[in-house]
Amino acid sequence: MQLRQWQSECVNRALKHFHANQRHFLCLATPGAGKTIMAAEVAARLFEQDLIDFVLCFSPSVNILQGIQKTFSLRLECRFDGVIGSVGCSYTYQGMLSFKEDFWQLLKRNRVLVIFDEIHHCSGSTLEDANAWGEEILLNIQDQAQYTLALTGTPWRSDQAPIVLSRYLDPDNQIQCDYVYGLKEAVKDGVCRNPKIVLIDNEELLVTNQDNEIQTFNSFDALFKGSSISYQSVIKNDLAIHHVLNLAIDKLESIRQLNPSAAGLVVASSIEHAFYILKTLKDTFQQTATIVTYQEVTPSDTINKFRHDDSQWIVSVGMISEGTDIPRLQVCCHLSRVKTELYFRQLLGRILRITEDIDQQAWLFIFAEPKLVEFAHRIELELPESHVVIRESKPSRGMELTTSTYEKESCLLPNQSRCFTLDIGDIFEKKQASSLPNRTIKDVQFTTSNLSIEILGRFREKVISTFDSPF
Repeated sequence: MQLRQWQSECVNRALKHFHANQRHFLCLATPGAGKTIMAAEVAARLFEQDLIDFVLCFSPSVNILQGIQKTFSLRLECRFDGVIGSVGCSYTYQGMLSFKEDFWQLLKRNRVLVIFDEIHHCSGSTLEDANAWGEEILLNIQDQAQYTLALTGTPWRSDQAPIVLSRYLDPDNQIQCDYVYGLKEAVKDGVCRNPKIVLIDNEELLVTNQDNEIQTFNSFDALFKGSSISYQSVIKNDLAIHHVLNLAIDKLESIRQLNPSAAGLVVASSIEHAFYILKTLKDTFQQTATIVTYQEVTPSDTINKFRHDDSQWIVSVGMISEGTDIPRLQVCCHLSRVKTELYFRQLLGRILRITEDIDQQAWLFIFAEPKLVEFAHRIELELPESHVVIRESKPSRGMELTTSTYEKESCLLPNQSRCFTLDIGDIFEKKQASSLPNRTIKDVQFTTSNLSIEILGRFREKVISTFDSPF
């Protein structure tokens, strides 16, 4: 494989690190930069130098597992499925919990390189503050593996817990990465696309309570600060959904004029939400679209099919937040209820991977919720939340996931959405929104309180162009 400059530099630094008897190496490389290829090269070099006998890879989902298996098999020119004659195997973090003692004997009896993709899923500096996956690493891998190579594009956790196998410096508890390759460098080198982030706002929002008292707001920021209306109410409103989809579809259509296979991703907040978005894409906008959720038996099959066809959209609930390699994705709509910076950056990473196509635009559409606006403006910072908190109490193993942390967040967060009643006909009579389709559709109701909101003003957009300054 032809390595990029950063990959070659990281491989050499990792080998130098291991030769100096330092056994644990942490690489921060922006999503889409090619961490898996770099890791496969490290493994190949260690085999060539007769420093390892076997490779174990762990990752947060089956889809990522399969990508790792394919890359390593190609680079090592050998089977990588754990059967007789293979030189390694790829597993999910969840699968780690089912391994018996005889499996872990592999590390005690052989020189094993263990590679962790998206290591931030595994927390714990000690057994007392570790999650289930971190506990397995501390007990069975940390002192037994010949070497470990940890990979991440976002080396921090939303719960501020320490990442397993990582070093933190006092007094600020900042994580120490052995190699850093940020998005700014990746864009400059032509390794990743230069993303544009579209902040969507509205100039006239009316909230009516149960006593028919009306409040008017001129932005989503003012709405969320001055009323009990939640962000979830906005992302579940049909008028708002229509507007963001209309913008995203227009952008995707312009990209597909040069890249016919370019595609878009919509990240929904729930199964019901996702199916409503899917129906809107198909019936109102006549788009080709599919859906993938954490409830499917074989979601990886759906993702693999979409990866290689030429359909326009995939709607996801907790399945394409990180690590999933679909290079033809160039447009993304963030309509998830999860508003952490970790999740925001992982979603952005889904549209950054460079391809051989002519048009390399990347567009992320979000509503101007204050936290999301803040995340968008500081995307150039590599470690925006690098501090950690060492917890005394140990989290329950029962809270671990079957696939990824983000699926847990998207499906287990309490539903805080409030009544969001909108009548399309009434809105057109009062003030026509700029992007609402001519066809009317049945409203979806998400009712949990006596508040209602009407979007009467025109939507407005602000585009944040990242890394465009020459300074």
